[in-house]
Amino acid sequence: MTVQNNPALKRYELEAEGHLAATYYSLSDGIITFIHTEVSKELEGKGVGSKLIKGALDQVRAAGLKVVPQCPFVKAYIEKYAEYADLLK
Repeated sequence: MTVQNNPALKRYELEAEGHLAATYYSLSDGIITFIHTEVSKELEGKGVGSKLIKGALDQVRAAGLKVVPQCPFVKAYIEKYAEYADLLK
């Protein structure tokens, strides 16, 4: 399972068990705002959402972007994993 950035659809994607999990974003002036995360019911409770956000944040860090977590799931993930707190705008 690899997290892919899909710039055309402005989302990071993770496919698992034939289902797609995605976190949507907007990008402006070096700031990425995570707006909404979707994980299908079939994937809930399996850690897929966390893998998606970890992969997205690792790519955001590599790109040198700052994060605004409008999405409650992304916000909760960053609060839980303090190693990503430095990414916050």
